[in-house]
Amino acid sequence: MDDELLSVRVAELYYDAGKTQDEIGALLDISRFKVGRLLTRARDSGIVRIEIVHPSARRLGLERALVQRYPRLTDAVVVPAGDDGAGIDRVAQAAADHLRALRPVPRTLGVSWGRTLTAVGEHLPAGWAHGVTVVQVNGGVSVNRRPGGAAHLAATIAERASGQAVLLPSPAILEQEETARAIQSDRTVAAVLDAAAHAQAYMFAAGVCDATSAHVENGYLDADDIRRLQQRGAVGDVLGRYIDAEAGIVDPALDARTVGMPLARLREADTAIFVTAGAAKHDLARTVVTAGLCTVVVTDEATARALLEDA
Repeated sequence: MDDELLSVRVAELYYDAGKTQDEIGALLDISRFKVGRLLTRARDSGIVRIEIVHPSARRLGLERALVQRYPRLTDAVVVPAGDDGAGIDRVAQAAADHLRALRPVPRTLGVSWGRTLTAVGEHLPAGWAHGVTVVQVNGGVSVNRRPGGAAHLAATIAERASGQAVLLPSPAILEQEETARAIQSDRTVAAVLDAAAHAQAYMFAAGVCDATSAHVENGYLDADDIRRLQQRGAVGDVLGRYIDAEAGIVDPALDARTVGMPLARLREADTAIFVTAGAAKHDLARTVVTAGLCTVVVTDEATARALLEDA
């Protein structure tokens, strides 16, 4: 047999028949060293493809490619693709695992809110850290008083870290710019925003600009508002601020009524973890990563490939 056919035979015996390298050498009358060399050749030439199929597996090649492509990224976490429900859950688990593994542990963590981060919070176990202060970085008091929400998320993450939550007692978007200015100048609110601006690390998600938006669900905007934002070129919101494909603010008047930390702080942060999943957010994810709003992206395989294909 030539080396290619021999590589096939060795691979069959090793991977399918479960033979050891010594057993294969004896069967084929070759050295154990040559068996190992042929197995390496089988993998390198594509005769054998090894795939880790566990849902917690990571796509290390895609992670390396993202970090190489985007200079602002210091790390990337990519998990296998799945349907939207499974994909979001896998990404949320991966984000929780990444947060738990951060070293040094951030003493102050700034968090946004929304369905994606709620899923991350649910995956954080009690004792994931000790003594972390969790600061809410943008307003989230629901107009329609839905249960849970921004305050609940920040409090849950803090409680499971034996820490404290610093909450921003304001709606995300107010009806009048004067009201927004007055609230943000209030001593209590200003202190929270200052704490947010000085957090050691951030974890945030982003929302698409459509009828499924958490801002619509929570009563801040309606369908007509969303249509107007779409007409202005909005791809979604980050920290409640609606941006276009170049990460520019699409509606300055609306932005002036939005309570929370400015996006510029994410661009300056040493650690800003962006969590995103699903095909509907590909354009928005591209904007966030390209604009340098994050230092880490935690996402699914399909989103990672979209980021690389469009680069």
